[in-house]
Order: sequence, then C-alpha cells, then structure tokens
Amino acid sequence: MAVTADEVANVVLSEFKKLPAKRKPTVRGNGLHEWVPLSGIVAKGPAFLKCVALATGMKCLPASKVPQANGVAIHDWHAEVLALRAFNRFILDECKRLTLDSTFTSDFLCRTSSSSLPPFIWRPDVSLHMYCSEAPCGDSSMELTMASQHDSTPWSSPILLFEQPDGQLLGRGYFSHLGIVRRKPSRPDAPPTNSKSCSDKIALKQCTSLLSSLTSLLISPKNVYLTSLVLSESQYSETGCTRCYGFDFDSSPPGRMSCLTTKPPTWAEGYKTSPFKIETTQHEFDYSKRTVTARSDKISPSNLAVCWTYNEEVEEGIIGGVLQGRKAFDIKGASAVSRMKMWRLAVEVAEGLHGPEGELLKELKRGTYDEVKEQSVLLQSRRKVKEEVRGEALKGWVRNTGDGGFRL
Repeated sequence: MAVTADEVANVVLSEFKKLPAKRKPTVRGNGLHEWVPLSGIVAKGPAFLKCVALATGMKCLPASKVPQANGVAIHDWHAEVLALRAFNRFILDECKRLTLDSTFTSDFLCRTSSSSLPPFIWRPDVSLHMYCSEAPCGDSSMELTMASQHDSTPWSSPILLFEQPDGQLLGRGYFSHLGIVRRKPSRPDAPPTNSKSCSDKIALKQCTSLLSSLTSLLISPKNVYLTSLVLSESQYSETGCTRCYGFDFDSSPPGRMSCLTTKPPTWAEGYKTSPFKIETTQHEFDYSKRTVTARSDKISPSNLAVCWTYNEEVEEGIIGGVLQGRKAFDIKGASAVSRMKMWRLAVEVAEGLHGPEGELLKELKRGTYDEVKEQSVLLQSRRKVKEEVRGEALKGWVRNTGDGGFRL
C-alpha cells in the first residue's frame, strides 16, 4: 500500500518531538524566537513506516575555511544535506550490525552473495521518502524567493556584471536566471561558499542514489532512490520544482534533467535515472519560519543543527560544523557524520566481512580521502554518472575542494 505525504511528514515530525529540549530551537534572552528547517528520510516497508534519519540546520562552511576542515568539520549542514549524511551513517551502522551479529536481520539491508561487491543491498520492498519543512534552497524555490521580495520582478541581465568569475551564481541573486546550479545562499556581506544548493544536490540524487561515495563501496545503489519528496504545501512551487527536478522534456518549463532521457543510459552497477514524485502536506513543523512567525514578530534563525538516526545510534547537536561545545576543527568535535568518522566506520565494516573484504579494504585504505573517492576502481561507475549529470543537466557545478588530503 502506498504511503501518503501526510504519513511521511508525521513520522518525521513525531521523531523530532521526542528529542530533548537541548536539541530544539529556543527563545533567546533578548526575546528572539528561533526557527530552523527540518528534513528527514523515511523508509516504507511491507509492514512498517519508519523515520531512519532526520536533521535540522541552515548553515555551511565558507569556502576559505574548507581546507581547515581536515575531515573533521562538516562543510554543509543545511537540514536536507545533513539528513542525507545521517541516512548514510544509519546505513553504515546497519552494515556493522550485520557483520558483527550473524543472528541479526535488518529490515532495510541484506547481504549479497559472498563473492560479489558491493557486499550489501537495500531491500527492494522498502521504499524511501524525504520530507522537508522548508523549500530546498536553490532553483526549486526561486519563485518563492522572488515572491518574498519587496519587488518580485526578475532582475535584468546587466546585473550579471557582478557574477563570479567561475560563472556560478550566488544563492538568492540574479532572479532572471533560472534552471541553473547555485551556491548556498548567504548574506551579501558573508564569506562566499562553494557548497551547492540543496535543490541541486537533491536533483543529483535522482541519478547517483542517496548513497555517498564511501557507502557506495559497501551497498549497491540499485534500490536506494527516493520514491517521493514531501514538501510543506506553502513551500511548494510547481513551476520551480518541475524545472529543477523534472525529467519531462515536454513540460513548461522543461525539466532541466530531461536531457538525460534523450539517449539510452550507459550507466552500470544499478545506477539509473530515477525521478521522484513531489507531494505536499499541510502539516507544519513546530519550528518552521511560518509557525514561529505566527507566535512572535521577533524571530531569528537558529545556529544549532541536529543530527539523529534510527534507534538513536546518533543524536547530536552541531554548531559551526562540529559538535556543540567543541572548538572549530578540533578532532574531538568530529560529528558522527563527518568525513573522518564515516570513513573509519566504513573500514570497520569492511574488516568485519568474510569474503571479498580484501579488495574492498584495499580500496578503502588507498591513502587519502580524495584518493579513495577519485581513484577507487570500485567507484568508476559512480564517477561516470556524476560526470555525465554535471556535464549535461547540472552545468556549472564547481567542486568544493580542499578537504580531501587527510588520512585515517
């Protein structure tokens, strides 16, 4: 039986409500009421509906600070991106349980044959859904952003004199240009970022699956695609979402992903174009901007991000890309979903396998983090997909480099 948008939203909202007060926005001493976006990943099985990962957050690391991250600080903790990282952490924890306990049966994953790689596969009868309390920043929300301005008239092209040299546009500017890759939005006086918008990152996931590079070494991408994206009704622009995520060449405007459907795909190992349905819910998050505004005219975005995974394997607060209360870039502040912690866990899983662990461990211990991602033979198909999608549908995608030279 299909799951409804309200059911997806409710299961995420319900899990967030269970979190302790220290994980939630607050009212500051000066009377400002905090708001924050929430996102979650929901798994629908034959007899269950479970939120397996959720996150709040709305900030990212300036490009100038990325080289200092050293695998410890998270680059992007917008709720949507952090929820996807949490989902990948959840998967790695589930893999570890399967390797350590021969009696354990996962509702979500199972082992493949002992001679095949990747060694795990997502169960085909378990669908995946994503909920977002706010419109993902970037192309899918540009109409909403324009409508919120004092003058919603699209800016004329002469403003492009102020574009960045690499051709990438800043987050909320240049309204006359749509269907493009954008950086994360920030104040005009804030240091620029190279983190792509949530709209762009979610659009890419329709081709690469929800898996990250490291988890793709352990789990087949075959079944790990979103079935639906659920947005709050007030945060849905049909025009923007069709243009941003759509594979329909005949729609108006045509979906920017449609160029990937004009020729037979040549992708291997379970990679495919997998459009998701976009559905809406009237259920509102208690700490959405709209809900908080209804309570007070003195509001402020929260600096606190929260990351949670199923069975409370992970439950942590994040500020500035590291654990709340820790100094910037301090290794003791590494989140469970940081590059360093995720890489270590992937190695632990590979070490616990019995079968093809030799080749897998070799790839995971190749050298630096970048060497694993960019040189692993087992990730060739994934790299091909990313290159083709970025080259044809998501043009202008500039990588956020500088934090891949660290070692375990």
